[in-house]
Amino acid sequence: MDQFTINLIFVVGSFLLYIGIAIWARAGTTAEFYAANRGVHPVLNGMATAADWMSAASFISMAGLIAFVGYGNSTYLMGWTGGYVLLALLLAPYLRKFGRFTVPDFIGDRFYSRTARMVAVAALLVISITYVIGQMTGAGVAFSRFLEVDATTGLLIASAVVFVYAVLGGMKGITYTQVAQYVVLIIAYTIPAIFISMQLTGNPVPQLGLFSTHTESGLPLLAKLDQVLVELGFQDYTGHHGSTLNMVLFTLSLMIGTAGLPHVIIRFFTVPKVSDARRSAGWALVFIALLYTVAPAVGSMARLNIINTIYPAGTAAAPIEYEARPDWMRNWEQTGLLAFEDLNGDGRIQYYNGADEEFAATAEARGWEGNEMVTFNQDILVLANPEIAQLPGWVLGLIAAGGLAAALSTAAGLLLAISSAVSHDLIKSTFKPDISEKGELLAARVSMAAAIVLATYLGLNPPGFAAQTVALAFGLAASSLFPAIMMGIFSKKMNATGAIVGMLVGLVATCVYIFTYLGWFFIPETNMLENVEENWLFGISPLSFGAVGAVLNFAAAYLVLSMTKPAPERIQELVEGIRVPRGAGSAVHIAH
Repeated sequence: MDQFTINLIFVVGSFLLYIGIAIWARAGTTAEFYAANRGVHPVLNGMATAADWMSAASFISMAGLIAFVGYGNSTYLMGWTGGYVLLALLLAPYLRKFGRFTVPDFIGDRFYSRTARMVAVAALLVISITYVIGQMTGAGVAFSRFLEVDATTGLLIASAVVFVYAVLGGMKGITYTQVAQYVVLIIAYTIPAIFISMQLTGNPVPQLGLFSTHTESGLPLLAKLDQVLVELGFQDYTGHHGSTLNMVLFTLSLMIGTAGLPHVIIRFFTVPKVSDARRSAGWALVFIALLYTVAPAVGSMARLNIINTIYPAGTAAAPIEYEARPDWMRNWEQTGLLAFEDLNGDGRIQYYNGADEEFAATAEARGWEGNEMVTFNQDILVLANPEIAQLPGWVLGLIAAGGLAAALSTAAGLLLAISSAVSHDLIKSTFKPDISEKGELLAARVSMAAAIVLATYLGLNPPGFAAQTVALAFGLAASSLFPAIMMGIFSKKMNATGAIVGMLVGLVATCVYIFTYLGWFFIPETNMLENVEENWLFGISPLSFGAVGAVLNFAAAYLVLSMTKPAPERIQELVEGIRVPRGAGSAVHIAH
């Protein structure tokens, strides 16, 4: 059986499973559409939350980021997993106690203000729309490789699949679909890692293999990787080479950004009890850790495999001839995501750090005229891993299904957050309070369909690189929604004016800082300053600014509070009620 047929079986089979689940779990009421009727078991909710969170960025990109940078990019692991600790301890149980459907619902009622609700809706829409672009684009890229269609066709197929199971099932259908998607993606991610760990170290557990002995050389695996990288002019893999300030701020930004992401938070409204919200956050952390503890091993082993492929006799010997390159290189060259250029005309592939001045003399002595691997898209690493390690064809099919499951599960969660914000927070709670439940359910499905169309269009015409848009999403969540939720739960006196000013200050400051260096709305050549460390304010990277935006949000909110009246007594009593650790509870109705 050829590889295309194997891929088709895995991908189509998984899609039929998702659609079948959506039909079985079709939402018939708004409670089922928004919150799965609050009847999801905490273990299943933890699994669904993990799938919702582990997007194409986690499944496809993270190992590549770690592979090509090393220890410096451990910030992604620390920030993303640390965010769930914050969710479990500080947010999830209290938000479930409040008993609402969405984040703007909580902010609007807690701060007794339609304006606060509208600012929260605006932040939610910007966060979710920018985030979903990367998911849809990633799905299109995965389709283009594994189903041998162009990226545009792949994106349209992905949109159609999401449309069926998300619009039909709502949160109820999405929850059980995401449980299935988690099972698919974790198996797809782990099996190749087990094979590769066995090949390189003899240890079947990738997490342990990372710290085991490299079978061929007898050195610890990471020591061997450090050695070959330094021999080719790269920085050692296990050292810290960047700014400690940026590392701390970026980790913190990812942590509080994770805790403020609306499509993650709404998952904790689906469980029966307050205690279940904390339990499901704990289970989510366990299920996420199964992938996140494997990612460093995948990245490290893949980087070593790539170098061994190009230098089969060692870095001191001649590299591989271009005509003798393996099939995985030929396959990925066709996508344009991998490219070579024979700069010295010797018919071989020289791969080294051409920018390293100390290595320049060595390269010149060997007749090298520059790094000839001119393009290596980091996002292909996990998808190419089974081919690099020469694993069976069914493993490649499994990876295809897993990558698509990761992208589509997060896309569905984001689209539901967008739909809920429009139908519930704008239409039901603001503009048409007397709308019937049937009418609200229809509005929810129509707004989700519109969101899918918009996401598809932006995926076809992205405003910038996926990494840029995701960075903006995290920065906005960290600087706008997270502080408002925290103050709403833990500051009884925080009033509407303070919360609104805080959200606006955090949101605007973060947008302006990011756009200053990356271009306004990521439009090329509209940036006011070049994105280099010399131009950064106090050396703070745009990717790390979310934590600073959060501090500005808190500071502005408390400054305004000091100059205005505190929240009304009934709101302070409401906050006390939220923090009582018993019962599912529901917030009292507050007239606007």
